[in-house]
Parts: sequence; structure tokens; C-alpha cells
Amino acid sequence: MAAYLIKRLLLIIPTMIGIMLINFVIVQFAPGGPIEQIVAELSGSASGIESRIGGGGEGIGGAAQAQIGQQGSDPSSKYRGAEGLDPDLIKELEKQFGFDKPPVERFLHMMWNYATFNFGRSYFQDKPVLQLIKEKLPVSISLGLWMVLLTYMISIPLGIRKAVQDGQPFDVWTSGILVIGYALPGFMVGVFLLVMFAGGSFFQWFPSGGLTSDNWHRLSLFGKIADYFWHLVLPLIALGIGAFTTLTFLTKNSFLDEIRKQYVLTARAKGLTERQVLYGHVFRNAMLLIIAGFPAAFISAFFSGSLLVESIFSLDGLGSLGFVSVLKRDYAVVFATLYIFALMGLVVNLISDFIYTLVDPRIDFESREV
Repeated sequence: MAAYLIKRLLLIIPTMIGIMLINFVIVQFAPGGPIEQIVAELSGSASGIESRIGGGGEGIGGAAQAQIGQQGSDPSSKYRGAEGLDPDLIKELEKQFGFDKPPVERFLHMMWNYATFNFGRSYFQDKPVLQLIKEKLPVSISLGLWMVLLTYMISIPLGIRKAVQDGQPFDVWTSGILVIGYALPGFMVGVFLLVMFAGGSFFQWFPSGGLTSDNWHRLSLFGKIADYFWHLVLPLIALGIGAFTTLTFLTKNSFLDEIRKQYVLTARAKGLTERQVLYGHVFRNAMLLIIAGFPAAFISAFFSGSLLVESIFSLDGLGSLGFVSVLKRDYAVVFATLYIFALMGLVVNLISDFIYTLVDPRIDFESREV
């Protein structure tokens, strides 16, 4: 297992380079960019740039700001809308954002910094990228982590019971509910819950937004915990309404497939109880497929599909940060979040292999190709 672990750890390096390279190349051909964003604002209002870029040191710099509004033009400029702006200002912007260097040099410089977890500063918010991510993490962790835990805690026991009672009334009506829940978009469920139970038109049972109340710091420890989870009820329902379906049916089908195998008939013939057969023999083998899907579920829960729900419930998480960063072409934030979540995905995937061996010690990763 040690040799396999070393191979997988070494494989992370070229995998990360490939992921970042593909996205870096795509960005080079994508229309717009941070400089175009500033040029568009300069074209509308010469003074508007001062609200988007800080003064000397952290922003463009005093020399560049002094040039804003000066006459001059560069008809051959490669930036749309740059006609009529001082060419020296455009060059200063390129230097500020690092676009005065060739793409290959920029990519190598970015990867070297990312290898040491130096993600730089946001182009437009004048804050370190890691600080921005840390500010948004409480919301995304709260939504993602609790949603994954609830999904697995509910779907696995439900799927097992559906497999045991396959074709019976319980299996039929629960399947109908799961299919309906899967067909409902999360944001529509969120709007419905907000209107019905958060003071929209009917009941004021839950808060309408935020992760905590305004008086959270004055509450007792128990009050803080209760207030925190009270704010999470509606967003988690909206996010998880369709998440249970896939995992529940996967669990059911995995158990059904194992229950029909010969070793189950042999175990029953030896006089073992149904519970001993189910949890002593079937569970270990059937859970392998469930564990295989855990890394993807864990990582995607932090940002997949959460943007609309975050907006509906006024939650400022990584989904909102990523969306705004893409719109503003804040590549420092975009690539940093991509790097962090890709690395997390690879590491969690490696951890899942260890869980495989705990569930079924017969699995030998040493004997297979990476």
C-alpha cells in the first residue's frame, strides 16, 4: 500500500499541472479580461477607476492614475474600447496585472507561486485571495458539510430498507417521493420555503437569510448552536431535496445485487439471521460503490448548485465569490479556487482508497496499475 500511496501522491503533480494548463489556455481565448473591465469603466467615466483600483502600492500606482483622463490614443490597441486612452496607461495596467509577460512565463510563475500556496491578491477587491476564501468558507462549509452528512445518514439506511422490502408498498411510495424531489429544482424549492415559512406570505417560523442572527454574539452557547442550525434548515432542504435520490437508489441497487449472490444463500443456509447476513456479509461488499462516489459528493457539495440557493437566502459563500470573480474576470481568485478545490478532490479521492481497504481488506491496490 505504501508504494501505491507514493505513486498516487506523485501523480497529483502532473494532474494538477494538466488541470491548470487546460483552464489557463481556455482563459487566453476567452473574450474580455481584467484590463477590458477597467477600460470599459474608463470609457464611461475617467474617475470611476479610482473606486475599483487602490492608490499607490496596492493598486495601479500613482503614476498610472495620474494619466487617467489624459489625451492620447492607440488605434492598434488589442483591447476593445481602448481607443482614446493613453497607451502608457494601458501598459501600466498590463504590468500591474502581469500581462506584460508571455503566457508561458505567466503560467510557470503562477504554478510556482501556487506550489507554495502563494495565491496573490484579488485584482479588484485589493485583498489576499486566501483571505477572501476564508471569509466565504463558513457559509460553504456549513452548507456542504451538513448536506453531505445528512445525505449519507438518510440515504444509506433508506436504501437498505428499500432493498430489503423491494417491490413492497414502502419501496413504491418512497420511490415516488424521491423521484418527485429529484425533479424539483433546488432554487424553486428555496423560493417556496422562503415564501411559506420565512415570513414571505404565510409563516415566520424560520429566518429569511444569513447564517446567524444579529444578536448571535450575545446568546449562550446552546443558543448560538440552536440559532446556527435554525438558519440552516431551509437552505439545507433546498439544496438536499434532490441529493437523496441518487444515493438512495445506488444503495438499494448495490444491496439488491449482493443479496442475490450465492454467498448470501450459503450464509442463510448456515442458519444466520437476516440481520447477520445483511450487516455481516452484504453490507461490506455493497458499500464499495457508495464509498467510490463519496469524494465527488464531498467536493461538489461545497460549490456545485449552491449559487442560486446562496442568493435566495442571502448567504455569501464560495458560490457567490466564484460567480462574481468570473464576471469581473478576477483571474487571481478564479485560478486560486480552481487549484484549491482540484487539489482537495485529488487528496479526498486518495483517502477514499484507504477507506476501501478498511471496508474490504481483500482489496489490494499494490497489484493494480495507477
